[in-house]
Amino acid sequence: MPRLVFAGLGAACVLALSCQVFQGPAPSAFGPTAVGTAEPLLPAVDAGPPAPPLAETLAWVEGGALPAEPEIADPAVQRVFTHLSERHTGLSRREILRVARAIVEQASHREIEVNLVLAVIAVESAGYNRAESSVGALGLMQIMPATGEQLAREHGIDWRGPATLFDPVVNVTLGIAYLRELSDRYDCVPTALAAYNWGPGRIDSRLRRGASMPQLYVDQVQRAIDKVEQEGGASS
Repeated sequence: MPRLVFAGLGAACVLALSCQVFQGPAPSAFGPTAVGTAEPLLPAVDAGPPAPPLAETLAWVEGGALPAEPEIADPAVQRVFTHLSERHTGLSRREILRVARAIVEQASHREIEVNLVLAVIAVESAGYNRAESSVGALGLMQIMPATGEQLAREHGIDWRGPATLFDPVVNVTLGIAYLRELSDRYDCVPTALAAYNWGPGRIDSRLRRGASMPQLYVDQVQRAIDKVEQEGGASS
């Protein structure tokens, strides 16, 4: 299985010279899309400085000490933890550590660059765990509930309704698996990213018609990758 990498490639395919078209019903789309417009509506990449969780704030007000910085042996996990800790995630530091470990483990398992995962999170939700789009996509990687339920079934993850996607570890696990699935489906990273945002059904239709691929989302992911790398990177 080829490693899924996307850096400085624009609309070029990096896994093969051509993109494959798969027939049959497509999974639901990820991310918000404006009906009747040429490009999807994209969320802001930067949500501003992070706010501490309520429990930590109350502990400080009541004179208690803030939780100690967790000890992290894995440098890759440390980089992801630091990156997410600087975002307004709405998560405690313990939860951020769980997510960081899940991202590194799942990205390695699915052979996807960690920086690509962080870039998709940045573009989709700006790192806010409770993000919800106008069309109902949820969580860090903005997964539609129907798609999340299908992915959970495929990967043996307990599905407890749409709220399952607000479990950040489940969300990134399913999101990374879906990135891998789309990459294998299209053999082309930019096309896989376009399908992640627009939905495979719409991308398949464009491929059948020989139409160009949507580029706005792909460009925004590339800029987010550049930003992650400028901050010190989190590749594994």
